[in-house]
Amino acid sequence: MSQQIFVNLSVKDLPKSKVFFEKLGYSFNPQFTNDAAACMVISDTIYVMLLTEPFFKNFTSKELVDAKKATEVLVCLSAESRAAVDDIVRKAVAAGGRIYNEPQDHGFMYGHGFEDLDGHQWEFAYMEPSHIQ
Repeated sequence: MSQQIFVNLSVKDLPKSKVFFEKLGYSFNPQFTNDAAACMVISDTIYVMLLTEPFFKNFTSKELVDAKKATEVLVCLSAESRAAVDDIVRKAVAAGGRIYNEPQDHGFMYGHGFEDLDGHQWEFAYMEPSHIQ
Protein backbone atom coordinates (compact mmCIF):
# COMPACT_ATOMS: atom_id res chain seq x y z
CA MET A 1 0.00 0.00 0.00
CA SER A 2 1.40 3.39 -0.92
CA GLN A 3 1.47 6.03 1.78
CA GLN A 4 -0.23 9.37 1.57
CA ILE A 5 1.21 12.63 2.85
CA PHE A 6 -0.78 15.45 4.42
CA VAL A 7 1.30 18.61 4.77
CA ASN A 8 -0.33 20.89 7.34
CA LEU A 9 0.18 24.65 6.99
CA SER A 10 -1.29 27.42 9.11
CA VAL A 11 -2.96 30.28 7.26
CA LYS A 12 -4.27 33.64 8.39
CA ASP A 13 -7.18 33.90 5.94
CA LEU A 14 -8.49 30.56 4.70
CA PRO A 15 -10.83 31.90 1.98
CA LYS A 16 -8.03 34.02 0.47
CA SER A 17 -5.61 31.09 0.61
CA LYS A 18 -8.11 28.84 -1.15
CA VAL A 19 -8.60 31.39 -3.93
CA PHE A 20 -4.82 31.77 -4.28
CA PHE A 21 -4.27 28.03 -4.77
CA GLU A 22 -7.32 27.65 -7.01
CA LYS A 23 -5.70 30.22 -9.31
CA LEU A 24 -2.72 27.86 -9.50
CA GLY A 25 -5.02 25.07 -10.67
CA TYR A 26 -5.48 23.13 -7.41
CA SER A 27 -8.81 21.86 -6.12
CA PHE A 28 -10.11 21.11 -2.64
CA ASN A 29 -11.73 17.97 -1.32
CA PRO A 30 -15.08 19.18 0.10
CA GLN A 31 -15.28 16.16 2.41
CA PHE A 32 -12.35 17.53 4.42
CA THR A 33 -12.95 21.24 3.97
CA ASN A 34 -14.86 23.59 6.28
CA ASP A 35 -14.47 27.06 7.84
CA ALA A 36 -11.34 26.00 9.77
CA ALA A 37 -9.55 23.77 7.26
CA ALA A 38 -9.27 23.04 3.56
CA CYS A 39 -7.86 19.88 2.01
CA MET A 40 -5.95 20.88 -1.13
CA VAL A 41 -5.41 18.00 -3.55
CA ILE A 42 -1.93 17.87 -5.10
CA SER A 43 -2.17 14.27 -6.37
CA ASP A 44 -3.72 10.93 -5.46
CA THR A 45 -1.28 10.64 -2.55
CA ILE A 46 -0.31 14.24 -1.68
CA TYR A 47 -2.57 16.68 0.14
CA VAL A 48 -2.02 20.02 1.84
CA MET A 49 -4.20 20.86 4.79
CA LEU A 50 -4.59 24.62 5.02
CA LEU A 51 -5.58 25.23 8.64
CA THR A 52 -6.64 28.49 10.22
CA GLU A 53 -4.18 29.50 12.92
CA PRO A 54 -6.63 28.89 15.80
CA PHE A 55 -7.45 25.41 14.47
CA PHE A 56 -3.79 24.61 13.78
CA LYS A 57 -2.96 25.41 17.42
CA ASN A 58 -5.13 22.45 18.49
CA PHE A 59 -2.47 20.11 17.09
CA THR A 60 0.64 21.52 18.75
CA SER A 61 1.75 23.10 21.99
CA LYS A 62 4.56 24.95 20.19
CA GLU A 63 4.41 28.54 19.02
CA LEU A 64 3.43 28.92 15.38
CA VAL A 65 6.10 30.21 13.03
CA ASP A 66 5.42 33.41 11.13
CA ALA A 67 6.47 32.11 7.72
CA LYS A 68 7.01 35.68 6.50
CA LYS A 69 9.81 36.05 9.07
CA ALA A 70 11.24 32.53 9.47
CA THR A 71 11.38 29.41 7.35
CA GLU A 72 9.53 26.44 8.79
CA VAL A 73 9.59 24.14 5.77
CA LEU A 74 10.31 24.15 2.04
CA VAL A 75 7.62 22.30 0.14
CA CYS A 76 9.07 20.97 -3.11
CA LEU A 77 6.96 19.36 -5.81
CA SER A 78 8.05 17.84 -9.09
CA ALA A 79 7.03 19.35 -12.40
CA GLU A 80 6.71 17.72 -15.82
CA SER A 81 8.85 20.31 -17.61
CA ARG A 82 10.87 23.49 -17.22
CA ALA A 83 7.94 25.36 -18.77
CA ALA A 84 5.61 23.92 -16.12
CA VAL A 85 7.94 25.20 -13.38
CA ASP A 86 7.93 28.70 -14.87
CA ASP A 87 4.16 28.58 -15.45
CA ILE A 88 3.25 27.75 -11.83
CA VAL A 89 5.57 30.48 -10.53
CA ARG A 90 4.04 32.98 -12.96
CA LYS A 91 0.52 32.01 -11.82
CA ALA A 92 1.53 32.33 -8.17
CA VAL A 93 2.89 35.85 -8.65
CA ALA A 94 -0.23 36.86 -10.60
CA ALA A 95 -2.38 35.52 -7.74
CA GLY A 96 -0.54 37.60 -5.11
CA GLY A 97 2.44 35.43 -4.19
CA ARG A 98 6.03 36.60 -4.47
CA ILE A 99 9.30 35.28 -5.81
CA TYR A 100 11.94 34.88 -3.09
CA ASN A 101 14.88 33.64 -5.19
CA GLU A 102 16.10 33.27 -8.74
CA PRO A 103 15.49 30.13 -10.81
CA GLN A 104 18.10 27.42 -10.24
CA ASP A 105 19.38 25.80 -13.43
CA HIS A 106 21.73 22.87 -12.87
CA GLY A 107 21.54 21.56 -16.43
CA PHE A 108 19.82 18.25 -15.69
CA MET A 109 17.64 19.83 -12.99
CA TYR A 110 15.70 23.10 -13.03
CA GLY A 111 13.79 24.66 -10.18
CA HIS A 112 12.09 27.84 -9.09
CA GLY A 113 9.67 28.81 -6.36
CA PHE A 114 7.46 31.34 -4.68
CA GLU A 115 6.02 32.36 -1.34
CA ASP A 116 2.27 31.99 -0.89
CA LEU A 117 0.10 34.61 0.85
CA ASP A 118 1.28 33.47 4.29
CA GLY A 119 4.97 33.29 3.37
CA HIS A 120 5.19 29.50 3.01
CA GLN A 121 7.88 28.63 0.46
CA TRP A 122 6.93 26.40 -2.46
CA GLU A 123 9.55 24.99 -4.83
CA PHE A 124 8.87 23.25 -8.15
CA ALA A 125 11.57 21.18 -9.79
CA TYR A 126 11.97 19.47 -13.14
CA MET A 127 14.62 16.77 -13.55
CA GLU A 128 15.62 15.35 -16.92
CA PRO A 129 14.27 11.77 -17.01
CA SER A 130 17.61 10.41 -18.22
CA HIS A 131 19.17 11.46 -14.88
CA ILE A 132 16.64 9.62 -12.72
CA GLN A 133 17.69 6.08 -11.77
